[in-house]
Amino acid sequence: MTTTTGSVRSARTERTRAAIVDAAHETFVARGYRATSLRDVAAAAGISHPGLLRHFATKDELLAAVVDSFEKENERRLLDRLAGDQPGAFGYGSELARHNETVPGYLALFAALTGEASTPAHPAHEFMRDRYARLRALSADAIEESIAHDGVAADRDPAGEAVRLAAAWDGLQLLAQYLPERVDIVAALEAHEQDLTLPVGWRDPADPAPAAHAAPVPPMPSFAALAPAAGADVGYRVGRERRALILEGASSLFAQEGYGDTSLRDIAERVGVSKSMLLHYYRSKEELLSAVLSERDRRIETRESYVRAERAADELRALPAGASDNAQGAPGLVEVYAVLSCEAVPADHPAHAYFERRFRGVVDHFAALFRAARQDGDLPSHRDPEFEAVWLVALWDGLQYQWLYDRDAVDVAAELTAHLDDVLPRG
Repeated sequence: MTTTTGSVRSARTERTRAAIVDAAHETFVARGYRATSLRDVAAAAGISHPGLLRHFATKDELLAAVVDSFEKENERRLLDRLAGDQPGAFGYGSELARHNETVPGYLALFAALTGEASTPAHPAHEFMRDRYARLRALSADAIEESIAHDGVAADRDPAGEAVRLAAAWDGLQLLAQYLPERVDIVAALEAHEQDLTLPVGWRDPADPAPAAHAAPVPPMPSFAALAPAAGADVGYRVGRERRALILEGASSLFAQEGYGDTSLRDIAERVGVSKSMLLHYYRSKEELLSAVLSERDRRIETRESYVRAERAADELRALPAGASDNAQGAPGLVEVYAVLSCEAVPADHPAHAYFERRFRGVVDHFAALFRAARQDGDLPSHRDPEFEAVWLVALWDGLQYQWLYDRDAVDVAAELTAHLDDVLPRG
């Protein structure tokens, strides 16, 4: 009798949780994750707010459950593909991406969770870390099986290709939210799957040898001006130091809690000043957000290790050094970028325009470098500069997300180097 009663109670609990998750999915899509409260979800699910809190203590936990429902379906589809009638058949990435495009709100909600949960204290951090580990393992198995059946080139490293495929896929999902006219996730994954059938660093034997004299290397653009930090370099020393302290505190809190959940009072308390004093330096939270983004770009653009190369291909090959510098010397810059770029996906977010312009500018710059590399004979003829630029931006961002979840398992610089060695073979 006790067992029967417990089973009935357990089944009722699971039905209630499922109803809450379904209601959350619908309200998050209709109103946006940030604009939806737990009370809104409770009303949509037809239960009381305290009743919902017995199942989900925070909105973050509920978002994780919504995305988990998507991911479980994707994992089931991947496992079915691996056990299918065509052993070694590749293409699961584009197949799953095509399915995800039919799920209302999937891309926006996944992007939100990727950034939100990147800090270790987030309740969904371990869930996302485990998700990445499972995806890497499943992808490596699929690639290894495809190698055994000649679907993927024999010299490809399954583990490395799995890391990079998962990273680029996540990056494409975010990039498509800002540049939908330039990013077709399914088409990009299909093109990459075709590239994996070729040996690492393959070039057509008919391609001309690299030119002795290279074309001018396109200059690196500056993005600091996209979000100007008014008055950052003026005033008395004490004021400049206090402004810098406020920026540091705001950047740290934005990385930990997100922009939307951080108040000016939170920042003032972190820094040890009054809210009125903080407003003396920054008139609004939006102005402070602009200053944080501007300072991040300024610090990246002025790194001492950067030396401009004489060939576009070498300029591209040197990018991993910048990634290594960021990870080792200023991990907070990676964290605040990851959180805010995901949070700012909604068009009405105060940082959306900044990230849209920044993504567009970076893709344009990389495309110019790849075009110059093709002109020099360094980029093989079968590779398209625009595609390679989009894929590189997506890969870099996706690797940074994976690194934030598991810093021991993912080496951003090493994975970028492996990718660029494939795309821009030497000799």
